[in-house]
Amino acid sequence: MGSYLSTAVSKARSMDSDEVHGSVSNKRAKITPYDCGSYSRIIPTLPDELSFQILARLPRIHYLKMKLVSQTWKAAITGAELAQLRKELGLTEEWLYILTRVEANKLECYALDPLFQKWQRLPSMPSFANEADSTGRTQYSVFRMWNVVGSSIRIADFFRGWFWRRYGLDQMPFCGCSVGVADGCLYVLGGFSKAVALNCVWRYDPCVNLWQEVNPMISGRAFSKASLLESKLYVVGGVSRGRNGLLPLRSGEVFDPKTGLWSELPEMPFVKAQVLPTAFLADVLKPIATGMASYNGKLYVPQSLYSWPFFFDIGGEIYDSELNSWSTMPDGLGDGWPARQAGTKLGVVVNDELYTLEPSSSLDSGQIKRYDAEEDVWRTMVPHVPVHDFTDAESPYLLAGLHGKLHVITKEANNNLQVMQAVLENNTGNDAPEENVLWNIVASKNFGAAELISCQVLNV
Repeated sequence: MGSYLSTAVSKARSMDSDEVHGSVSNKRAKITPYDCGSYSRIIPTLPDELSFQILARLPRIHYLKMKLVSQTWKAAITGAELAQLRKELGLTEEWLYILTRVEANKLECYALDPLFQKWQRLPSMPSFANEADSTGRTQYSVFRMWNVVGSSIRIADFFRGWFWRRYGLDQMPFCGCSVGVADGCLYVLGGFSKAVALNCVWRYDPCVNLWQEVNPMISGRAFSKASLLESKLYVVGGVSRGRNGLLPLRSGEVFDPKTGLWSELPEMPFVKAQVLPTAFLADVLKPIATGMASYNGKLYVPQSLYSWPFFFDIGGEIYDSELNSWSTMPDGLGDGWPARQAGTKLGVVVNDELYTLEPSSSLDSGQIKRYDAEEDVWRTMVPHVPVHDFTDAESPYLLAGLHGKLHVITKEANNNLQVMQAVLENNTGNDAPEENVLWNIVASKNFGAAELISCQVLNV
């Protein structure tokens, strides 16, 4: 097959050099291989069914270069038939997608093939214009899509401005988009820009390596939480603009990638926020969803009450898609879910187990905990995680479930980003002694001064 590729390329180059003179314009036109009937098949000497079988078995990391062979190859590699065949043959690959902020308002996204330990930079996200604000005034501000997750303000500054009105809403830069996955694609949702909470949604399709705008959310929201459940993308909570500032949202919605339509969810009750002893506390303390994880076929949403610079855990609530209703989260799960900067809470499910990372009082360590549903407690699985808690970083560390293993993504002091896998040895008890934990560096890359923003895993 390699010899055929070299032969095809050499033929293409020789044919590109041929010239045809037009009778009227006398301009030269190039004849390309795509004009010839002999190139209608993917591989001329094989039926397309067999060619698809061959392409499906090749590592996906090579597809970007293979698309350059011809238009026929490009159409085959980016088409739905090849992707469906890879699923049927069980040949899909899990890649890790990491979003970083390079400068104040510049976001870059990279994909990691963990098997070949190769990085691929995603194309730049397209531009878009924001929507009309809640007063009906239309503002025409054009943003680059790499602005939508990163911003020049941090989460802590955002909430400080929310509660103490330190910044006017009209002066706030773009920030607060959420990121999720569904149907093998990466989604960037909503965000907040000046006086507008956006409802726009953009989708990255790794098969064609392109961004595309899809149907917007029902409500504009920023700092919302997104998660995948039963092949649908759920988005809950976040903030929008109210008359006197920012308004925390109780609403949620679900996106069906098959139909491309959004549907509303019942509002989160925030039950524990309803029992505050005085009206003053109810006015000062604002309830907000601080995380979300798809666990045991339901959505688990931890919640907090904020009054900057303080936040108070109030447990959380669980959404059951079959009953289309919310229920109160067990006390041990909600109250013990550790928080990082500005109260946001990490959660990732690996092999049906819910994990989180609790930052330590030290600047270079943390603990991995697993939720024990029977005892309703969080148990320490890895007592020491070599992470660096950079105070100025929005997300100094991230968690991901990749190939059935728990991975930690962090940056070292020398700006080297590391994707680490914890390997537990001879672990017979509930807790893993530190000496039985080996850290396997899956991949590393120097990202300079870039900050970690978010990560997702796609199986394509």
